[in-house]
Amino acid sequence: MWKIVIVDDDRQTLHGMKRLIPWEQLDLELVGEAMDGEAGARIITEQEPDIVISDIYMPVKNGLDMIDQLRREQFPGKIVILSGYSDFEYARQALRLGVDDYLSKPITVNTLKDVLGKLIAELEERNMHRVEENELRRKLELYEPFVEQERIRGWVTGMMPVNDIVTVEDDGAYLAMVLEIVRNDRMEGMNTRNWNLFRFAVGNIVKELKQLHGMEGYFVELHGHYMALLLKQPQAFAEERFSTQAEQLARSVIEAAAHYLRIRMQVGIGRIKPMLSCAAESTEEAFQALHDRRTTPDTTVPVFRYNPKGADKDPSVELQSVRFYQEMAEALRGLEASRAEAALVTYCGKIAKYPALSSAMLQQTASELWAIFSYTMYSSGILLEDSFPQEEVHRRIRSISVLEQFKEWAGSQVSEICRRFSRSENLKHKQAVDFMTDYIHEHYAEDIRLAELAEKVFISRNYLSNIFRSSTGETFNDYVTRVRMEKAKCMIMEGKLMIYEIAERVGYKNVPYFTTLFKKHTGRNPSDYVKIP
Repeated sequence: MWKIVIVDDDRQTLHGMKRLIPWEQLDLELVGEAMDGEAGARIITEQEPDIVISDIYMPVKNGLDMIDQLRREQFPGKIVILSGYSDFEYARQALRLGVDDYLSKPITVNTLKDVLGKLIAELEERNMHRVEENELRRKLELYEPFVEQERIRGWVTGMMPVNDIVTVEDDGAYLAMVLEIVRNDRMEGMNTRNWNLFRFAVGNIVKELKQLHGMEGYFVELHGHYMALLLKQPQAFAEERFSTQAEQLARSVIEAAAHYLRIRMQVGIGRIKPMLSCAAESTEEAFQALHDRRTTPDTTVPVFRYNPKGADKDPSVELQSVRFYQEMAEALRGLEASRAEAALVTYCGKIAKYPALSSAMLQQTASELWAIFSYTMYSSGILLEDSFPQEEVHRRIRSISVLEQFKEWAGSQVSEICRRFSRSENLKHKQAVDFMTDYIHEHYAEDIRLAELAEKVFISRNYLSNIFRSSTGETFNDYVTRVRMEKAKCMIMEGKLMIYEIAERVGYKNVPYFTTLFKKHTGRNPSDYVKIP
């Protein structure tokens, strides 16, 4: 309900306005009246009305001075001047003060209804914009942590182009650590959900120990059973101290994981890089250190440093490409088979130059790739274990002996996953949209909310909004409005109901707002339609 305050020193005008305004029809409520500008300003400040109707000439404080005070106090409502004086200077001052209309006494009922209807429509539109802005702000706040994680993952994996890394953040030296949960007999047969719980627990341990060691940096989950910690060199630390502190942190994480989670971990550490845009190089080195395992600062704790000499000799380091794994995960998350195929071709071309690739290396990579597929699909609510017998998957992996077999296996798995789940997802989406359109046509007179429909079809509100727009070419709200306007047009042409009755029957209590939407949709006012013989 919209609130109005009337300010006029003429009692007859006050009574007349209260009698002329169609309060119920326009969904209006009188919340205050005053006979001078000072009292009017006080009531308006207290009641915060949506619309103010004021005279100019009044005792104590005139209308223009009152409006000037209100505008200086940032009053956001609509203001209409109703005056018995048609003076250009008054009109000019009123425009300068940002009044919304200037009317002369006496005023007709129709004119008053038209002006108030126009103001209410503007208020409705402003409120809609405010709701949209609040919703956008809420979404930004909701998704900000995920956006931040993706940005950090881009730094760590090198998937974010160097030019996209903000210069302000590229202001110090960085070192990457890659943490691996080591598979053992206890891990065999463990489902994806339990693996995710372990990864989450490890993340909590890393974040807590990082603070205890006085280190600053970013933790991010990668593919499969790998995670990364990107550490920033403190200004007070020399390079050697930074390196030593990173090793101590790595050992603490391994010991804590063994003690609290009873899992074995190992850590690879890359070299210190002078800036954030080079961080991905340190990540690659950390992966290479894990699989080279030639140098370690402590033989009792598996913390491995990158050894460039070892990397030159052993082709296995080239098998561990964090960017390749991340590209495959991203492609599968979007069910983009062609993107995954392109990444696979590039990767196989990169490692084909090593003729001494062993079957064990290829099988290990295939096994890790399948783990990535499982984690990725699980994050989308799909358990690959339910669709792909694990014994058969592992049997095929064990049969890989040459690069072409690895390439054929990986390509066929990606193709099958995308084919199978794209089809089921499309069917699910079609069923959801069909349900929504049927529901809208049956319940158009009710307050239909997308969030409620999302609960009925078990799809998130934001995802459902995208699905609906992709399928119909319209937003959910636009579709609801169009259905209501078409129903209203049919009722008007039948000629059995008044406009305000039709507005209510299609879900609008505010008749001016309904009229505005109807004209926007059809290009004509409701009264322009007549019954067709």
